[in-house]
Amino acid sequence: MELKATIAGMGTALPPSARQDELWETCFARHYAPEKRALAKRIFENSGVRTRQAAVSPLLEDVSDWSTEQRMRRYLVEALPLGKEAVSRALTDAGVEAGQLGLFAVCSCTGYATPGLDILLARDLGMSPTVQRLFVGHMGCYAALPGLGSVSDFVVAREKPALLLCAELTSLHLQPPRARTDLQQIVSHALFADAAAAVVLTPGGPGFAVREVAAVTDTTTADHMTWEVTDLGFRMGLSPRVPSVLKLHVRKLVDDLLDRHGLTIAEVDGWAIHPGGPKILDVVQQQLGLDDEALAPSRGVLSAYGNCSSPTVLLVLDALRSRERPPRLVVMLAFGPGLTLYGTLLEASTVTS
Repeated sequence: MELKATIAGMGTALPPSARQDELWETCFARHYAPEKRALAKRIFENSGVRTRQAAVSPLLEDVSDWSTEQRMRRYLVEALPLGKEAVSRALTDAGVEAGQLGLFAVCSCTGYATPGLDILLARDLGMSPTVQRLFVGHMGCYAALPGLGSVSDFVVAREKPALLLCAELTSLHLQPPRARTDLQQIVSHALFADAAAAVVLTPGGPGFAVREVAAVTDTTTADHMTWEVTDLGFRMGLSPRVPSVLKLHVRKLVDDLLDRHGLTIAEVDGWAIHPGGPKILDVVQQQLGLDDEALAPSRGVLSAYGNCSSPTVLLVLDALRSRERPPRLVVMLAFGPGLTLYGTLLEASTVTS
């Protein structure tokens, strides 16, 4: 039997949460220019977000005028304990010791430091000095899936357990008042949140086997989604045309992925779709012909946690794993700069390969 890398354990970690209406009333109602305030309020109300979490809460401190240096120093302070919690939970869930890992991969686009999370967490959690490390930076919301692909390939090739951590602190990148008339910044401020999620993959065994990771990038729309490093943090560019681009590509990506395995959309009983926003989910649901139940996990994560960038699709997968009757076949979908669409096919496995 062909060896497959299997998701044997998952762990998540979340900073303190706040209600969306409280964030609006206490912070953001005063953040925008008067002529944009009514529009901004509607965007916050229609974001699909009910609560979301922030390691650097705007309810407690305003970082909008902080330099990028200040934000990066704070990133390491906040990301280390968050990452440690997620990784520890994933290892416990999988029944794997930190010293058994052959590879430790980290995805993050919201902060940089050297030595980074990969080195410092490997040290603090007791990973072997010979553990290989990989850092995946600045890929944005879809980074978990190419990360999962790279870690899966290692597990199959080396027959050793590996771990992937996605950790994002979007709260550090609140933009200054001079951006308060920028519609794209309003949308970003209404959606994004902080989280960490980790997955342990093993060679075979029970869990979700990774059958394939696939991608398509439409480089003609490269300017539709951007994440620029500025002197005052990282600035999001988010075109309203993004859903239209997804509409062009998502059905073919999914059909081709499933067809290579002799499967159809109707046979998939679990959908982990990155909830980039309500319109993103609406387009995917329409193009794939899915019912409301199929989208419920993604909409639930958006409502409870917001868009946490790279960890978000893993939060949806964790929700599917936690069901009383977990799905047998799962398609994960995530989207980001490029414009890039990633798809991953997982299959429940209960026997050792």
